[in-house]
Order: sequence, then structure tokens, then C-alpha cells
Amino acid sequence: MKWMGRFAGYNAAAFRKDLVSGLIVGIIAIPLGMAFAIASGVKPEYGLYTTIIAGILISLLGGSKFQIGGPTGAFIPILFAIVMQYGYENLLIAGIMAGLMLVLMGVFKLGALIKFIPRPVTIGFTAGIAVIIFSGQVANFLGLSGIEKHEDFWSNMKEIGMHISTINIYSLLTAGICLAVLLFVPKFAPKVPASLAGLILSTLVAAFFFEGQVATIGSSFGAIPGALPQFHIPEITWARVVNLLQPAFVIAMLGGIESLLSAVVADGMTGTRHNSNRELIGQGIANMVTPLFGGIPATGAIARTATNIKSGAVSPLSGVIHGIVVLLVLVLFAPYASHIPLASMAPVLMLVAWNMSERRSFMHIMKTKTSDSLVLLITFLLTVFTSLTTAVEVGLILAVLLFVKRMSEMMKVAKVLPDPDHKHEKVMAHMVQEGHDCPQISMYTIEGPLFFGAADMFEKSVMDSIHRRPGILLLRMGKVPFMDTTGEANLSSLVKHFKRSGGMILFSGVQAQPVEMMGKTGLMERIHPDHMFEHTGEAINYALQHLNHQKCIGCKHFAFRECAVLSQEDAVAGRKSLLEPTS
Repeated sequence: MKWMGRFAGYNAAAFRKDLVSGLIVGIIAIPLGMAFAIASGVKPEYGLYTTIIAGILISLLGGSKFQIGGPTGAFIPILFAIVMQYGYENLLIAGIMAGLMLVLMGVFKLGALIKFIPRPVTIGFTAGIAVIIFSGQVANFLGLSGIEKHEDFWSNMKEIGMHISTINIYSLLTAGICLAVLLFVPKFAPKVPASLAGLILSTLVAAFFFEGQVATIGSSFGAIPGALPQFHIPEITWARVVNLLQPAFVIAMLGGIESLLSAVVADGMTGTRHNSNRELIGQGIANMVTPLFGGIPATGAIARTATNIKSGAVSPLSGVIHGIVVLLVLVLFAPYASHIPLASMAPVLMLVAWNMSERRSFMHIMKTKTSDSLVLLITFLLTVFTSLTTAVEVGLILAVLLFVKRMSEMMKVAKVLPDPDHKHEKVMAHMVQEGHDCPQISMYTIEGPLFFGAADMFEKSVMDSIHRRPGILLLRMGKVPFMDTTGEANLSSLVKHFKRSGGMILFSGVQAQPVEMMGKTGLMERIHPDHMFEHTGEAINYALQHLNHQKCIGCKHFAFRECAVLSQEDAVAGRKSLLEPTS
């Protein structure tokens, strides 16, 4: 019923809009599907299979009305590394496992959690992936021969340097023609798919003028079959599953992040709202089915989704039509695709890398010169020079540590005394200094979250009150929005030691979350109900009443002048002591 709700009020006019947008996106997806597959180290037809099957399933089962799914540039370094290390058959198994993980994420409603990945980490690894994609196409652009592909960036750059003398002028001209079309067609004919136009024109030029001089898809990978492959279940063993857990998890996480980012972009363009958990389930099912037909992992494609919306899409049917268009092209025109030069595919991927590089956001964050800049730079460098897995892990850990540091710096503990002119309601921290204090009551204002990162500061700041043993300790906690179990443990220890020394501890202004935490841990039961106050003034009045029968001799500050035990003689003596030098 929820799925049918996305077609509420659907009519012939809406179908025509979906038909047009599906046709446009389908045409755009054809060269991208092949290019992404080749860059990932597999045959070009596998990218088309992914575009067809995953594209249709993601549109039908996902949580966004406008999502276009398929192979994407973000997956290229991950899939290439898996193919190099484990082989194509194991890539299919990893894809199925990743699909299952995505389904479980959606079932357990983890879609919202993926959104909490810090933006510097996301931009860092996206920009790093863009660099890898761009640099990976330099050899094809220049037509270098004898190139051996490696997993790491440095080795690939060394290969290019060692074989730079093998530049093929015909490949360079072919790539240049395609690049020129990609750059100028959007300016003068924005409705024409630039990537398809560039491939067709450069392929025709190479076929007629450079025949046999430029490497093509057919000469490098063989002819492209004109139909979908037969259904095939890879041989899945327990040993393979264990061995592929890490790459499968990386595929699942990256796929989840990319699909939800794409859905958020679609929401911003249309004013709609996607269902993140359903989107993960749809992505998961698509990735479980696609490898059974030889396809590679897929996710939401931001650029194609945006094109789908700009072309007038109304419903998920546009995504289904986009997959059908690719299928028809595969069946009818597959033999012609074999003549596409690899040099023509290189500019297409280079432009994809340039567009996905997040260069403006990258520079914006770097200009802030904050901890976010450090997280961004480290994630970017590790993505390029090590691996995406390492980059994301280190980036997340670093982001968390720096966040904890910032939160701990927000914790402020100040010893205070009430202003005598405001009947104990106003409390001024600057009033407490050496020789300007009350030995019977210690009062502290606590600001910021009381959690494990700030526990040490809290303990050092307040525990000195226990050693001086004032009669009453008042903690003003109106500016403590959050308390975790570590903060509660420190507070509980303080209450325990203070009560053991015969003192009384009062609280004022405690917010809802700390009260809830204190209730769950049993700390609230150890605190007398009469010792919790909404306002500081009430707590002070209670403290003064408690001290009513005690002698507050030595109190050199008169914020507590209502204290009944302060006689006029004591007050005069106290005033004089302020003027006399201390021994």
C-alpha cells in the first residue's frame, strides 16, 4: 500500500513525463555504466547489466520517488581493489553479502545513523575517490601501452611515468575530441546528452581516420553480448564469506551513504521526503539480485537522479523506464558498442571525477582552519595513498576524538557566591577569591555536558570542597544539558564522599536528561528529595535555615548576611578583617 501511494493520482500526463525523463537518463546511463565497469576492472557489459537490473529494482523498492540507481564512480577504487585481490567471482559474492547487510540496516532502522557520519569525512573520501578515478584514466587518455594496473595510487603513477614515452597521438586526439564535446555541448545544446554525443563523435572519427591505431572496447575486452546473461548463483562457501566480510561491509557502508546522500539531494530539489530505511532495503535487495546476473554493486547515482528530476520525472516509473531503455540498447546496438575507443571513455570518467570532487566544499572547510579541516585533509590523503577503508576508519575516529575534545572544553566549573543585592537569586563567579569566601557553604556553577571527556575537569574542580569540608555543597546544574554514565559516576562518588564526611549536598536547576540518568542509576534515591531545587535562591534559603543554629564565624563575605547566626559584632569583625593584613 505504501508503494502504491507513490503513484496516487497518476495519469497519462504523468506517464509521458516519466517516459521522457526515463529515456534521457537511460541514454546518459549507457556510457557511464560501461565506463564505471571498465574502471572497476571488469567487462563493460557488467556495468550495463547493473544499470538494468539494479536500476529497475531500486526504483521499485527504494524509499525515494526519484532515485536512479546503478554503478557509480564512488565504487570504482573499492571494486577495483576487490577484483585485483579476490577476483571477479568473489566480487559477486561480496556484492550479495553487502546487499544483505543493507537490508538488515534498513530492517533495524539504521538509516538515520548513517546520516551522522561527519561531513568532513564524507567530503574527504569523495574528493579522494575523485582523484583516484581521474588519475586512473590518464593512461587511456594518452593511449599509453604496456601499463600494468595496481591497487595503490603511487604504483599507478610510477607506471604512467615509466611508460610516458609510449604516448599514442591518435588516442590523444580521440580523447581530445570527446573532451571538447563534453565541455561545449552543455553550453550550446543543453538538452543533448553530452557524454553520449562525445562517445559517438569520437568513435566515428577514430573509426574513419584512425582505424586500428586506437584501442577499443572490443580489442581490449571482446565483443559485448546483446542480451542479459543467464541466472547464476556463485559458489558461496563459509571460507569465502569470512574472507569477504570486510570488503562486503565497505561496499554496504559506501552504498548506504551514497544512496542516502542522493535521496537527500532529490528531497531538496523536489520538496519531498524519502524513507531512509526503505531506501536501504531497496538498495540491499537490488545488490543481492544483481550479482546473480553478473552485475556489480550499485547505489544511488546523484548526477543521474538530479537529471531525472530536471527532466520532469513524476514517479519511480521513470527509473524503471531508464533500465528498460538500457536493456533495449543492449539488445539492439551491443555490436556497435565494441567499437568505442578506450580513449573516448577516459574523458567521460575524468569529467565525472571533476564533478564529484566536492572541490568547493573542500576549499570552504579548509579555509575554516578548524579541527574539521584536519579531519578532511587526513581522510582525503588516506583515501588517495592508502585505502578507502583506512581513510573512513581513521577519519571517523579522529572526528570523534576531536568532538570529545571540543565538548570537554565546553565544561566550565566556577566557584560562586550569591550577590547580596539580589536576595540570593543572582550568582557571580568573580566574587570568590582568596580571603573572600564562606567556609560553611561552597557553591559551584557547572556549565556544559558532564560526560567522560569532561569528567576529569569536574572531579579536579569540585573535589577540593570535600577536603576543606564545608557544611554544605551546592551544585548549580541548570546549564548541564547532558550527563552520561561516567559523569554520573563522578557525581555519585562526590555525593558519597561528601555525605560520608558529614556534609550536605544540594542541587539546583537540574535538567531533564541528567535527572533521568540519575534516576536510572539509582543516584536520585541516594539524594534526599528535599535537596533538589528548581531555583538557586530556594537552595540558598534552605542552606541558611540549616545553618541557623550553627555559628558562621570567619565568613568574610556578606552575601549570607541573612544568616541568623551572624551577629552584628561578627559582621563588624568581618568587615575589619578585610582591611587588616593577613598573617
